[in-house]
Amino acid sequence: MTAEKQKQFDHSYLEMAAVWGRNSYCKRRQVGAIIVKDRMIISDGYNGTPSGFENVCEDEQGITKPYVLHAEANAITKVAKSNNSSEGATLYITTSPCLECAKLIIQAGITRVVYSNQYRITDGIELLRRAGIEVTHIDINTQHTAPSTERTL
Repeated sequence: MTAEKQKQFDHSYLEMAAVWGRNSYCKRRQVGAIIVKDRMIISDGYNGTPSGFENVCEDEQGITKPYVLHAEANAITKVAKSNNSSEGATLYITTSPCLECAKLIIQAGITRVVYSNQYRITDGIELLRRAGIEVTHIDINTQHTAPSTERTL
């Protein structure tokens, strides 16, 4: 696949993740994630409470409840319950992953992460790069692709 065609796919999958994130009941931030392998969507997720809990993500002060799951964690656990494998897959996510989700991404065998919005804390991205995972930032609002600064160990 050409680099230009890959950029088009990346942009499209990020847009899908953004649409999926709108399903979230969270008020502070709605995040969507799509896991793609061999150009097929094998899982999806958005941030929210665990199954069976009320669909309220923030407390009365507007602080996110500690048991809210991140979009990528939901997508990874969803694929784990299926017959699919995320080994060698790409994760498309609207906001860069936190440190805890980066650990899940590594353990799930995901080899590439593409995200749109940079979260203020970057330790998750740093851990992914340290693990040799390709990380790409694409701002879907400007269609500009930032150069990847992946590192291989």
